[in-house]
Amino acid sequence: MYCKILGHDYKVSRNVTSHVKEYTCSHCKKEMTTNSKGGLTVLTPKFKEINNVLEQIHNKRKLRL
Repeated sequence: MYCKILGHDYKVSRNVTSHVKEYTCSHCKKEMTTNSKGGLTVLTPKFKEINNVLEQIHNKRKLRL
């Protein structure tokens, strides 16, 4: 109810890369992530899997450098 009136209060819950992050609303616990255009998208199981793979690739590249 709070989010319907005042809007969501998203906090970063996970940094996938420097550009991709996952957010959680501190009131209703709705999860969002950044999409390819930089906007917010609902964090579905498909996007969770994409973010996990993206994080693994990002971490491997950081270790090589």
